Amino acid sequence: MARRPPVLSLALPSETGRVLSIQSHTVQGYVGNKSAVFPLQLLGYDVDPINSVQFSNHTGYPTFKGQVLNGDQLWDLIEGLAANDLLYYTHLLTGYIGSASFLSTVLKVVNRLRSINPNLVYVCDPVMGDEGKLYVPQDLVSLYREKVVPVASMLTPNQFEVELLTGMRITSEKDGLEACNILHAAGPSKVVITSMVIDDKLHLIGSHQKGKGQSPEQFKIVVPKIPAYFTGTGDLMTALLLGWSNKYPDDLGRAAELAVSSLQAVLRRTVADYEKAGFDPKTSSLEIRLVQSQEDIRNPPIEYKAAKFN
Repeated sequence: MARRPPVLSLALPSETGRVLSIQSHTVQGYVGNKSAVFPLQLLGYDVDPINSVQFSNHTGYPTFKGQVLNGDQLWDLIEGLAANDLLYYTHLLTGYIGSASFLSTVLKVVNRLRSINPNLVYVCDPVMGDEGKLYVPQDLVSLYREKVVPVASMLTPNQFEVELLTGMRITSEKDGLEACNILHAAGPSKVVITSMVIDDKLHLIGSHQKGKGQSPEQFKIVVPKIPAYFTGTGDLMTALLLGWSNKYPDDLGRAAELAVSSLQAVLRRTVADYEKAGFDPKTSSLEIRLVQSQEDIRNPPIEYKAAKFN
């Protein structure tokens, strides 16, 4: 019998890693895996996407059609990979998850992947809502808080999601840092609050606890508010944070500088291109110009600097 050829991403692993990304997929446009896979590939990662939904377009359009993957179907795919010895990953990335049963299966996936690679890095964007509005079922909040946070390596919530996970009201930098400490105590060594509005300015707050019981290294990056609404930016931001923090494992501030600088360059190009097409970018949600921004993803000029708190 002919010998089966090796899986080269396993036999000759890249310096970066092999990512399993479980997120939504749209045929047209850039959200979920469509926002995350391509940037990670540009940064040198082998990425295997599992699409938790397949929709014609994102749900902000007047109408959409498509299919939703359930927990059993997700586990089926995992079993298929396992049967062929294809389940070795360095990273797991998850974004929007719409049901408690699917999230419960994701937890099974984490355990399965860690049984094969105990050093698996799980990067979790706990997508639950924004600006005070919950857009997942309530039972997901407690599942994230009690079961997902303890097994995550890095969390990338927004301000509202941090409040849901910690039970705190976040109105200042001090609150944000305290929330990071609460989350470190619960599990993840890296926490990035990707957007907090303080005094009408947009802040990113990052925190890296390098050893249990140690004081974390904490920083902020102040980001300009672009007067437009975009889809897929959270998914892109988390992918970039995974990509750069793996390249700078001991310098989360540097990774965040690169991720923020990339994202801002993509958003500026997006606004400029809509204006070029004669459309007012303030009037609707915008699809990001990912393919046109490859160089800004590969080699972002650092325009936004991390200011350390300690």
